[in-house]
Amino acid sequence: MTPVSVFSGKNVAVFGLGRSGLATCDALQLGGAKVVAFDDQQAGRDAAKAKGFEVRDLHEADWKNIATLVLAPGVPLTHPEPHWTVKLAQAAKVEVIGDVELFCRERRLIAKGAPFAAITGTNGKSTTTALLAHVIASSGRDAQAGGNLGTPILELAPPAMNRTHVIECSSYQIDLSPTLDPTVGILLNLTPDHLDRHGTMEHYAAVKERLVAKADTAVIAVEDDYTRAIAQRLEQAGRNVIRVSSRHPVSPGFFLDGTYIVRATEKNAKPIADLTGIGSLRGRHNAQNAAAVIAAALTLGLSPEEIRHGLATFPGLAHRLEQLGHKEKVLFVNDSKATNADSTEKALSSFERGIFWIVGGRAKEGGIAPLKSFFPRIAHAYLIGESSDAFAATLEGKVLYTRCGTLDVAIPKATEDALKSKEKQPVVLLSPACASFDQFRNFEIRGERFRELVRVIPGFHGIGKTA
Repeated sequence: MTPVSVFSGKNVAVFGLGRSGLATCDALQLGGAKVVAFDDQQAGRDAAKAKGFEVRDLHEADWKNIATLVLAPGVPLTHPEPHWTVKLAQAAKVEVIGDVELFCRERRLIAKGAPFAAITGTNGKSTTTALLAHVIASSGRDAQAGGNLGTPILELAPPAMNRTHVIECSSYQIDLSPTLDPTVGILLNLTPDHLDRHGTMEHYAAVKERLVAKADTAVIAVEDDYTRAIAQRLEQAGRNVIRVSSRHPVSPGFFLDGTYIVRATEKNAKPIADLTGIGSLRGRHNAQNAAAVIAAALTLGLSPEEIRHGLATFPGLAHRLEQLGHKEKVLFVNDSKATNADSTEKALSSFERGIFWIVGGRAKEGGIAPLKSFFPRIAHAYLIGESSDAFAATLEGKVLYTRCGTLDVAIPKATEDALKSKEKQPVVLLSPACASFDQFRNFEIRGERFRELVRVIPGFHGIGKTA
């Protein structure tokens, strides 16, 4: 826990009492603030009361005596319209911030300059956060990972000069962090997302830019028009920018050449890491993540040898191209986190052929039609969930498929077919391209069920920490 002392002796309102909101109340109270908490949901109010916090309807608060409103990131700040607490705060000229902003202010107060890496992007930020934290920890250093990745930032140990915080930041969290100033800021990519909360793509991109705008070093993957423009704009403003790419050479910067991440300077270009054989970093998208991590880790003082060791030992992110193990020649991969076609595209592009694909659930708009260019890689598809009819129509005449309904039917069938195939390295891949809500409460439970069923296959041998 990081006690937040910057509001010691002051009244602070906290709205949104999920895990991060409750951690915020804890941190503020430990730091000497007077906290009043509220949530629109009774469950949140009950949880706060159970922990001993003062719970009061903020409609009745004396806003003239409140120093700040700390808002949970899921609560609307601007679009489609400000939440009622935001309107009350704005009317009283009370600032509205989030837990990441509290951390930034406390860091400047107690350990100014303590190592702090912040990561964002439309896609890949969770893997990049986990990878950077693993690389740092595997070198023997103290790495504290959290934020949008899972553990609220204020639940982590306090900032210190011998401790690196590696924090995934959503656009919602960045929007609530006006003074976000990491040692290293990583921006991976920008595609349309969360426009219901940001209104336009331009506003969404502007919010994401804030993560790198005040960073000591901005690591930016320049593979879309938005990120290229941001890199140029920051460089022209005199900021230190490191460009990375998995699609084309950048100089100076870091880029993918075959299986190598190359470091280019004004004088030369030399390979710094080889991704060959690192199953947890399959695919071009993971090469982008790895290049960004290498750039950030070098900036944070790690040696190339320490970085290569960290890359080679990365176990992967749970439910995201998670290698579970083998039965004979067949590899089993859990990609349950792929809840739309864009995410599943990353998985299908990571294997050249011999994919025995378990797919389906509650379909998103467009279904799997955007994946047609990858159909030649698929040996057989196994349809589960309520999307089966629609997906069968898309696959008809293009990919062999079997209607299975559930995972416990699909896995044995896919395993049997993969073992019989003539492919040298067939893969049974769960990458649903769908939400899980027709059969599972969330994608994690779906992935855990896949793991359970795979582990009991006779002759299965697990690999990695999560297998």
